[in-house]
Amino acid sequence: MALPLSSSSIIISSKKLSFNVSISQKPTQKHLFLSAHFAFRLNEARSQVTARPAVRACNSTTSTYAKDLACEHDFPPNLYMSTFGDGTKKLKSLIAMILIFIQISAPVPLSGWDFWYVSPAKAVLYSPDTKVPRTGELALRKAIPANINMKSIQTSLEDISYLLRIPQRKPYGTMEGNVKKALKIAKDEKDSILASLPADLKERGSTLYASLIDGKGGLQALLQCIKDQDPDRVSVGLASSLDTVAELELLQAPGLSFLLPQQYLKYPRLTGRGTVEFTIEKVDGSTFSPEAGGEPKKNAKIQVVIDGFSAPLTAGNFVKLVVDGAYNGAKLSFTDQAVLTDNGLDKNSGYSVPLEIMPSGQFEPLYRTTLSVQDGELPVLPLSVYGAVAMAHSEVSEDFSAPYQFFFYLYDKRNAGLGGLSFDEGQFSVFGYTTAGREILSQIKSGDIIQSAELVEGQDRLILPNEN
Repeated sequence: MALPLSSSSIIISSKKLSFNVSISQKPTQKHLFLSAHFAFRLNEARSQVTARPAVRACNSTTSTYAKDLACEHDFPPNLYMSTFGDGTKKLKSLIAMILIFIQISAPVPLSGWDFWYVSPAKAVLYSPDTKVPRTGELALRKAIPANINMKSIQTSLEDISYLLRIPQRKPYGTMEGNVKKALKIAKDEKDSILASLPADLKERGSTLYASLIDGKGGLQALLQCIKDQDPDRVSVGLASSLDTVAELELLQAPGLSFLLPQQYLKYPRLTGRGTVEFTIEKVDGSTFSPEAGGEPKKNAKIQVVIDGFSAPLTAGNFVKLVVDGAYNGAKLSFTDQAVLTDNGLDKNSGYSVPLEIMPSGQFEPLYRTTLSVQDGELPVLPLSVYGAVAMAHSEVSEDFSAPYQFFFYLYDKRNAGLGGLSFDEGQFSVFGYTTAGREILSQIKSGDIIQSAELVEGQDRLILPNEN
């Protein structure tokens, strides 16, 4: 904790060195200091901390005592005073560093500092360590309701992705431990993992399981990359292992893991994943520039994965509109934060579905309720991802989503809270993510149109209201 050190008293004798430190109040600007466990508000602390005078352990002043000691040992007074002063400054710096270290690392509030404590949940908007998925692929993988053993393997592996961000000396020992833990679970719980697969998917699941253990992009290969301490190979191997884990999990989750409320069965619903491909057309004569080079074109494709596991009603309504061709020819508007479709008032729009958000750690969505991110509530499908796809609010009530209008969210951390979360997090029904063509989103201009929207996967998971 960076508090000003006002004074220090030093006792030097042939037997010991001791010091006393007092902390005084000085005007400071309002700051918020956070760690994994604490949030310290200095402006509140100033009104509660009472300054105490320094306790002197000797009657003489420090400077007088230093001169006496210098004379006793026949040192030049000026030289001794300079050396003594430098030592005192270093000591003060050391004390300040110790206090900062204690504030950051202490797992419980220190005695007398309880009034500075703010729970990590309330500080989530400002915490730089908030582990919110930063890519659509990661968010979609976390949202799969799969076997608990597979989720344990996934969590162990995903922790490595955070460890890889550490600059300079990476904790390869910890990474190795994570992979070994994942391997142990995979081997010990093989029967449980394979038993959770539907009968018609067991053969495919067994092949994926073998690949996860000993395949070219499996856990054994990842373990060797870590032992070689090659961060690039570790990153590639980790991505491959996690892709295999996600495939296995999707086989284990053929439908919804919860029952929808009876009053919501009147809406279309998607009981799993779907994929929609958009073709975007320029209307002003300009062209799209592909990220990987190639020839600029008037048309460009964007692929979106729709998640019915976490937002079945919102996803179901959207997919039905796509199947009905409702978005073909829709006009787009570009803002700094989103690419938005028109409101569809002149078209046969869909259902005004209740706001639908599944909180992390829960097994079913909340309806007509936003999340309080400041109180630690985070959605399974976060908005704070570039290319997130969500429904706009209804013009009648924010408790409902618009029946037709949706948007691609152009997340920018420069416009977010210090924890990297959008200020609109937990306020909209997010139902999917752009997985291909993300570079196209920033090139869309107001007036461009959706030439076509096609459901390329997931038709069999769409349940319409008149179906039982």
